[in-house]
Amino acid sequence: MKKKLAVITATVVVLALAGYFLLPSLLVKWAADSERKTAGLQKKKVRVEDHEIAYLDGGKGEIILMLHGFGANKDNWTRFAKFISPAYHVVALDLPGFGESTCLDGVSYTIADQARRVALFADAIGLKRFHIVGNSMGGHIAARYTVMFPERVLTLGLFDSGGVRSPVPSEMSKKLSKGEPNPLVSGTVDEYDRLIRFVFSTPPDIPRFVKRPLVEEAQRHQASNQRIWKQISSENVALEPDLPKITARTLVLWGDQDRVIDVSCVQILKKGLPHCTSVIMRDCGHLPM
Repeated sequence: MKKKLAVITATVVVLALAGYFLLPSLLVKWAADSERKTAGLQKKKVRVEDHEIAYLDGGKGEIILMLHGFGANKDNWTRFAKFISPAYHVVALDLPGFGESTCLDGVSYTIADQARRVALFADAIGLKRFHIVGNSMGGHIAARYTVMFPERVLTLGLFDSGGVRSPVPSEMSKKLSKGEPNPLVSGTVDEYDRLIRFVFSTPPDIPRFVKRPLVEEAQRHQASNQRIWKQISSENVALEPDLPKITARTLVLWGDQDRVIDVSCVQILKKGLPHCTSVIMRDCGHLPM
């Protein structure tokens, strides 16, 4: 009887430990796969120079290429894409250095270099002309790409985009100027919670046990995110002088509660872009999609 109890106890302990360590990761993976399936997207990979780039692909029609922001990944677009993929061919990539794409030591991930890699990625999967949309850092890259390759862009979408000087300093810029930690880089549960609160007007409720694999993912990218942020911050490639060169019709979409990049940037983009439509979303933070 004692042996049976010992076996049962050991089995329960093993199952409990397996559940603690494996179940949250499986739930996160299941949720991501479910969102992708709902949007009609499949994960693929392609080699571009020294980088292996992961991306989501699906739908039919004109192509929309989607670029995520700093510290984010391709799955930022899946809930948005499910409304798009029935009528368009959606491609959402992990920019080199982020997500499941390769991040290499000693390599530059500046805006200009990333725009060049986006061009190589498009060539590698056979994209000729397409719509392009980017959020935050991805918006800056999308705009720079449009300046560099205007003949390939049908329309441009800038969602809370980086790249222009803010007439009103954002809360994030004030924090960084005081030497406070970058709220977009996390490595602990508290820092991850701070990040979520910072980018959402109404933060989603993420159960703590599900949050653990998300925090572990953030930890794996913490050092590279800090390094890439330093590269981007030291890069002097403001978009203002080049905005008149962007002749493609452009949608500027912003959340009125954005604490990362202030909504006052909209007026700079409207003034500089020849063919611009702007929409400001109420009660919305840095991630309108």
